[in-house]
Amino acid sequence: MVGRTVILASRSPQRRAILQQLGIRFEVVVPEVEEVEEGDPRGLVIENALRKARAVHGDLVLGVDTTVVVEGRSYGKPGDRDEATRFIRMLSGREHEVWSGVALKRDDQEQTGALCTRVRFRTVTEPLLRWYLDSGEWRERAGGYAIQGRGAALVEAVDGDFWNVVGLPVPELVRLAPDLLR
Repeated sequence: MVGRTVILASRSPQRRAILQQLGIRFEVVVPEVEEVEEGDPRGLVIENALRKARAVHGDLVLGVDTTVVVEGRSYGKPGDRDEATRFIRMLSGREHEVWSGVALKRDDQEQTGALCTRVRFRTVTEPLLRWYLDSGEWRERAGGYAIQGRGAALVEAVDGDFWNVVGLPVPELVRLAPDLLR
């Protein structure tokens, strides 16, 4: 395993940055898949991660999917500014879950896992909401925010793995593939 390059089946620059930070060698191949949008959050993110991993050829492929969950309902990436506004207003002053699923395909073997982190938003005032939306950072982000950027100003507390909220649950990746860190 040492020296093998992971194929990251994702377009996410956040996932790339986390793998780089960990010192894991990887290359990116963006999968073309239709994602599941409804269902049990844990099952949904695992299924989407598997779909991504299976859509890419290689000896060692990593697929990941993340969703924001409020009262059992999953929220992916907002389609436009209006939807991002609705998402952030809905998250304002309350706790939500961030679920990520990981699928690791090694040769013909598949391993999966999921992790949940709880995030509490501060009460988002209209000036703060406008400031955040004007940044455009909400684009391509589950739940419409990026905790590692300006979205940090929206967050009051995190209970669990921070990197999971960014987009790659490091504890779950290490559990499934500790050999990637050698």
